[in-house]
Amino acid sequence: MKTKNVADEVLRAALELFAEQGYANTSVQQIVQAAGVTKGAMYHYFTSKDDLLFAIYERILTLQKRRLDEITAAGGETEEVLRAVCEDVVVTSIDFLSEGTVFFRSQHMLTPERQAEVTRRRREYHDKFAELIVRGQEEKRFRDDVPVSVLIAHFFSDIHYLSTWYSHDGPENEAELAAQITELFLRSLRRADG
Repeated sequence: MKTKNVADEVLRAALELFAEQGYANTSVQQIVQAAGVTKGAMYHYFTSKDDLLFAIYERILTLQKRRLDEITAAGGETEEVLRAVCEDVVVTSIDFLSEGTVFFRSQHMLTPERQAEVTRRRREYHDKFAELIVRGQEEKRFRDDVPVSVLIAHFFSDIHYLSTWYSHDGPENEAELAAQITELFLRSLRRADG
């Protein structure tokens, strides 16, 4: 255990157990046993089971927001920037498919404070994503007859359901699937007269 990070081992064990038997049915004792650490060691990094569930999803939120910031900061033509952002969020969602699945099944069990934090963090991401769509509308490239919030919900509903049908053993790899989902979304955004 000394060669491994305790926090990472606890998160790994929690993720596996939450995925296998559910958040509500998993005890802290089971997590520390599976991680090979003591409760004291776990509590040094995580204050509760709620803290673990939040940490599992927080890794995805942080990564995707950082990648969004990097892609948008690099600049470029609006549709190509949005394409890169969309493909990235599909690929990273697939890379963290287990984490996303566990979180979406169990997020309602977070404390109200943690739920508010998740909402705030997701709102930050969605607001920046929306800015790209609005920019495309202002450039007269993207349709403006559908509210931006509906366009965003349309795209992210595909992402949130990946865990129900995507398989790493399927015919498309993650990059191919990301390109396909993104192209479908971009086609739905383009103006018919553009």
